[in-house]
Amino acid sequence: MLSDATKDEIRAAYGRLKTGLPGFRSRRSQGVMVAEVAKLLSRPGGAGAIEAPTGTGKSMAYLIAGHAVAKAQGRKLLIASATVALQEQLVRRDIPQYLAVCGVEARVALAKGRQRYVCPRNLATASGGGGGDSATQGSLGLGEDLALWTRPPRAVETRALETLGSAFNDESWNGDMDAAPVEVPELVRRMVTTSAGGCTGRRCAHFRHCPFFAARRDIADADIIVANQDLVLADLTMPREDDTWGGVILPKPDETLYVFDEAHHMPAKAIDRGASHVHLMQAVTQLNRLDRHLRGAYSLCEKDHIGGYGYEAGSQRLAELGDALEALERSIRLHWTPAPQESEPMWRASLGRIPSEWTTHAQSLMLLTSRVQAWVQAVRRAVAELENGGPTGEALSRELGIALERIGRQLAAWTAWSHEDPQDQAPLARWVSLNSEQQVLCHASAVSAARLLREVLWDNAAAAVMTSATLSAGGHFRGFADAVGLPDDALTLSLPSPFELAKQARLEVPHLDVLPDDREGHAQAVADWLDAHLDWEAGNLVLFTSRMKMQRVLQLLPIDKVRKILAQGSQAKSKLVADHTEAVEAGTGSSLFGLASFGEGLDLPGRLCETVVVTQLPFAVPTDPVGATWAEWLESQGRNPFFEVSLPDATRLLTQYCGRLIRTETDRGRIVLLDRRVVLRRYGQQMLDALPPFTRVIERAATPA
Repeated sequence: MLSDATKDEIRAAYGRLKTGLPGFRSRRSQGVMVAEVAKLLSRPGGAGAIEAPTGTGKSMAYLIAGHAVAKAQGRKLLIASATVALQEQLVRRDIPQYLAVCGVEARVALAKGRQRYVCPRNLATASGGGGGDSATQGSLGLGEDLALWTRPPRAVETRALETLGSAFNDESWNGDMDAAPVEVPELVRRMVTTSAGGCTGRRCAHFRHCPFFAARRDIADADIIVANQDLVLADLTMPREDDTWGGVILPKPDETLYVFDEAHHMPAKAIDRGASHVHLMQAVTQLNRLDRHLRGAYSLCEKDHIGGYGYEAGSQRLAELGDALEALERSIRLHWTPAPQESEPMWRASLGRIPSEWTTHAQSLMLLTSRVQAWVQAVRRAVAELENGGPTGEALSRELGIALERIGRQLAAWTAWSHEDPQDQAPLARWVSLNSEQQVLCHASAVSAARLLREVLWDNAAAAVMTSATLSAGGHFRGFADAVGLPDDALTLSLPSPFELAKQARLEVPHLDVLPDDREGHAQAVADWLDAHLDWEAGNLVLFTSRMKMQRVLQLLPIDKVRKILAQGSQAKSKLVADHTEAVEAGTGSSLFGLASFGEGLDLPGRLCETVVVTQLPFAVPTDPVGATWAEWLESQGRNPFFEVSLPDATRLLTQYCGRLIRTETDRGRIVLLDRRVVLRRYGQQMLDALPPFTRVIERAATPA
């Protein structure tokens, strides 16, 4: 429980915020959020979800409450966001502002994954400074296999490497790839970073100067840690030796108070964390490369047996695994013939039940893959422990580590394909697809994040709160609570908007003759409405649910209007927003056309966005295999997936899209919904009622004369 001293500290900090923050406006919602976050985080195992609309000031609310409670308990405050933009805002603006204005002290660290830092070993190798062991590599037959370059470098890549190497060596750059002194080509970025599997840790000759491990030390000393949700989920799902989860990269969960901002992303991110797939023929090819690495490792170690295998016996295991992969592919192609007209061929198992023949293959693959995994682990350990392995040993250890990551993902897929689902739980989604080269991929994924988050977060953390501008559907949290496995006794709270939305904005539903089901007809109707009714001299945001529809509308609009459009995909998002801002401020008008990512997190205050057009209700794509399996299971339980999942999810997304319009107390504008289903379908009124209280302007059909 909150002590009187902690309450006094929170009140004092909030009081200093009110008087010391330039432009501060007193908002009841912010005060309520400060109090509720403090109470929630002070309870052992406290859990909750707080919906805080734009303008609430939620970052200051959870900083004031969370830091005070964490300090009183001797714990860390970890803030996890979904986007880099919010992480940078927190680290560069919000947290320094909180510390300065509220007069408190705290050590702050930004936690990022390995691939957001340069790997000094790989940088040296790519630059030619770490490849002096080519004679040894050649004698082992691994010269090309262990080289980072897969082709001769281009001039721009060479210049980038030279700049990175020089800046890192003279310590003018700390190795943070997000702050690189030069634009880094994608191939160079992949070469000079590493994954967990490719990292040899303390055994690496560059360990003392490694930016990632320097950042890890900063995290250990920090009071407030900012991270992205993917990194936090990666840490939470790492098993520890004491049969608990997390605390491998970040502080231990029972020593941490978590705040998940932008938490509406958490269900999808947690599902993705547990998903796996295997590209069958690519896996076979990779086994051949792995075989060469293992042969080289035996030669380098000068050992006849490692991990209980001689090289020849181990190589035979690899061959058996390759044969088993090819056998499964043959079985899949015999069972499934994709329709010729399918652009992205996919076969989904009904209720996750794959044919018994495939299950038998998967069980064999699971056994063979686990044996190969154990052997490769033993070989990598032997290479890493060599006292005189040199650069070749480091390169081999890197490649074997990356192979182990790949093998682990494959083992997860075969395990998922091998086991039956518990009868009282939703099944795993299992499906097969063909890529653009008509090669087979096998997939598996959980359909809900609830069980995973209950196990690694809610049952494990000291306390955790999730917050976002959109978590509920019109104030009802059942959908979100089910999606993230929120405990039954958790707090759910929807705060009112601090803005006068009825005065600041209106929601318009124009009369259109066609519905989105008629793809061509609706695209034409959207283009006609935009041409005639959009203020092309102002700043606008037009949102689409599919790239195909967006491209078709662009084709149908007059060329003079197209010249005023900045479409997602034509340039980087930051460049599009910068060009849009410049055009609006110059008085020439600009309209951003975008997909879902433009409907969330885009901040276009004032004149930059005076009209938001939502061309279609954002229902999920019905062919998504994870969503389809989840819906199928709900139906099998006598439940209605449309009203339990599809409608609440679409309503939350629509609310997010509407939230792009009013960003400050002085903003004014309109939201235009070009989808008449909110008027014609029985669920439409439910969606309209769940939206913020904008003034409604709904056009009725013209009455025939």
